[in-house]
This record gives sequence, structure tokens and C-alpha cells, in this order.
Amino acid sequence: MVGGNGRYSLTIRATIPFMFTIQRHETIGSTNDEARRLALLGAAHGTVVHADEQTAGRGRRERAWFSPPGNLYMSVLLRLDAPLRRLSELSFLTALAVADTVDALLPKHTRATLKWPNDVLVNGGKIAGILLEQADNATIIGTGVNVLQAPPNVGYQTTTVVASGGIASVEEARDILLERLGVHLAVWQEKGFAPIREAWMVRGHPLGTSLRAGIGSNPIEGRFAGLDDDGALLLDTDDGRKRVIAGDVGTPLV
Repeated sequence: MVGGNGRYSLTIRATIPFMFTIQRHETIGSTNDEARRLALLGAAHGTVVHADEQTAGRGRRERAWFSPPGNLYMSVLLRLDAPLRRLSELSFLTALAVADTVDALLPKHTRATLKWPNDVLVNGGKIAGILLEQADNATIIGTGVNVLQAPPNVGYQTTTVVASGGIASVEEARDILLERLGVHLAVWQEKGFAPIREAWMVRGHPLGTSLRAGIGSNPIEGRFAGLDDDGALLLDTDDGRKRVIAGDVGTPLV
């Protein structure tokens, strides 16, 4: 609702699914590294590592992840009865859970969007990051959500929950994210990737958007044609439809 001072306020109550057990740390090197260590020691499905601050946080391709106090840094350990080839689908599932969380924390007119493969954006600014890793038969889902602070001088637009008009504590963000992760995980386990893919498309690039995707010096440029059944990016190029299975996405250079 909107209070008398014109500021947006929201009371949020989220019930953490019983499968999750939270371990809280004030400072840690990396929540994913700690979750990996616990996984190798036999930690149970649903173990959650939450830190107020990371000193060695990282994103995809070992990029450093800005991790000062005031944001959400969390890794979830899952033990799933699923083929290894399907675990990449969890990236899209997690992006939906993070986007739902961001929506719940922001004014109703503001809605998170998604950029392939798993970036969560608000008004074009990156507000969260996701990192999936394997530790033997366990999958670790790392998430970082910018609640109060965004990384400076990173070469792309960033934002935070507060800068986008939201009011939230880190604990609220964590509890909502775990609740939404539990919901989407249940759908994925019961019905497969199709409903996750469909929900991602609603928040993703509009069909026909010009994109530049890939790794290294030979990116592919084309028009967004959706996601393949396994989550690969589909681009319509002058040479026909192409599948992109890894890489960064941006708009074509002018």
C-alpha cells in the first residue's frame, strides 16, 4: 500500500517449506563453497547456507560477486532424482523464483524481467545473480540479490530493491525466495520443464528481439525465437535458426 508520505510499504509473510534448514553466517568466503563442503560431508537435501557478507563471492565463469553486508547471499543444497542433463533447467526455475521474490518486494507497477540464461532485471538493471554447481550427486544453487547495494563500475546497469522503490529486509527476501523456490521446484518435479519454460518466456525477451549471444570473439547475432525444449537459446539468423547453449547475451553492436 501507499502511506501518507507517499512511500510504498508492504507487509510480507512467507512460510519456508519444511524441506529447508538454514545455516546462518555473519561472514563467509562463499556460500556455494560452504554448501559444497557440507554436501561432501553428506548434508541433507534442503540445507541452506545464508551469509550476511561474502569475502570470496563469485558468479558465472569465476567472476567476483560484490558481497557487502545488506544484500542476500544464499546457497541451497538439493539432492534430486533427475538425470544430470536436466539439472541446467534448475537455472531457469531459480530465475523465476528470484523474479517472483523481487516482484513481492517492489511496488505493484514494477515487475522483474529475465535475460537468458538466468539474469533477473528491474527496469533494465541487473538485480540478482544465480550460480549452479555440482558436488558429487548434489546440486548447489547460489543466489545473490541486491537489496541495499549494487556493485559499482561493472560495465553494465545494476539496481537494488531499495533503489527500485521497494522496502525489505534481507530476511524477508530470503524467506520469500525459499518459498517460491519450493513452489517452482515442486512444479518441475511433477510436470517437467515445459511449464517452467512457458513461465520464463512470459518474463523473458519479447519474440523478435535482436540479440547478440555467445562466448569469445565469434558471437551469434539474430532475432530471439524462444527457448528450445532443453532451455537453449534460439536465434533466427540470416543463416537460419541457431541454438546457443552457453554464453552472455546482449543487444547487437551498432
